[in-house]
Amino acid sequence: MHKFTILPLLFLGAVCAARADEAGRPVRALAQAHGVFDQSPDAQNIPLYTPSILRLDSGRLVGASERAVQWKKSGKPNAGIQTSDDGGKTWTLRAEATMTHGRLFKAGKSVYYMGHSDDLKIMRSDDDALTWSEPVRLTQGQFWHATAANTWHANGNVYLVMERVTSKEIKSFYVGLLAPVLLRAKESADLTRPESWTFASELVFADIIPGYRQNNLQMDFFGVPFFGQTYPDLNFVAPKRPMHPIGWLEANVVQITDPDHYWHDPKGKTFHLFMRAHTGGTGYAAMAKVTENDDGTMTTSLEKVPSGKTQLFLPFPGGQMRFHITYDPRTRLYWLLGTQATDSMSRLETLDAKRFELPSNERQRLVLHYSKNMVDWCFAGLVAVGPKNVGSRHYASMDIDGDDLVILSRSGDEHAKTAHNGNIITFHRIKNFRELVY
Repeated sequence: MHKFTILPLLFLGAVCAARADEAGRPVRALAQAHGVFDQSPDAQNIPLYTPSILRLDSGRLVGASERAVQWKKSGKPNAGIQTSDDGGKTWTLRAEATMTHGRLFKAGKSVYYMGHSDDLKIMRSDDDALTWSEPVRLTQGQFWHATAANTWHANGNVYLVMERVTSKEIKSFYVGLLAPVLLRAKESADLTRPESWTFASELVFADIIPGYRQNNLQMDFFGVPFFGQTYPDLNFVAPKRPMHPIGWLEANVVQITDPDHYWHDPKGKTFHLFMRAHTGGTGYAAMAKVTENDDGTMTTSLEKVPSGKTQLFLPFPGGQMRFHITYDPRTRLYWLLGTQATDSMSRLETLDAKRFELPSNERQRLVLHYSKNMVDWCFAGLVAVGPKNVGSRHYASMDIDGDDLVILSRSGDEHAKTAHNGNIITFHRIKNFRELVY
């Protein structure tokens, strides 16, 4: 299916302080040039989704992506895993599978690819991603959602988040009925066995906010939702421009590593989930936390601030769209790859006819930020820009390759059907990314 320098820690004290030698320079894309990881055989009818990338200890790059449901209905596997031994210049197909929303990750001596086909599914490689097992099911009779978000390694375990669809009452974008579920497994275990995994308790977005199902949301003062919702149906605020019921999705998991942070857990038993906030507006992410209990279970809840108030939403650059978080232990910084909105306040009647759905759904500009605390973010650079309206650079995954960041982006060119339904998966490399810290 497919063709084909360590920064001194004193820098941390100067995070977000301007460097005089760069003052006044225009912002230029860090990685506009790209290679093509996969290309749709039919740009108008078979979009490409869910890029995932992983750098192995050997230096090999592993990438994965999927072709849309139209391809799967043809009877062909829709997901493909490829490897590169020349830094991403060329790729070789290694395996195919029928699953969606898959992500690559390492655990112990193995490489895994986890996604779902309703139920969770996983496959394994024990030879540096050259050959792969057949997918096996981890659940039975369930319906899951996810993206190729990050994984976290701590305490001899690997942690990642998948989202269970708790109800299909919402017939469209069901993000209000998702429960982000933190999964934990021992690094040394066989992760293709269901008993290797522990699932955290479930917290459903619709159950958090009073009045959600009655379209009388009991919250105010910060503009959420931006457009009114009509649960469980779409609210067409203009022709072809639907407002879906609000919710959260596409969770990344991190631990707060700074002992001076308000949310730091000195026992190392707390994990924070940062999620895309689907609100009809921009600039917010959603968050929750998971606590490991003494008996090994995990409990999902919302975080509190010192006043005792609950933190569900927090300001976040690009939080309205899928983002990817990578922690770099060298700089002790969290790196955020996401989508920049530039005109979310444009009235609906002024938008170009080819612009995808609501003003907040802009997908052309892939940008990079960094933070020492997951709350305050410094702009590191514009990564790449797609062609106006139908082109895109979004839903990207990244990993650290020595001094560089390697990226696979869900992208589109002038042949794409929409900014959402792109026709290419592009490979990008940001060289010497730690030098972006200022």
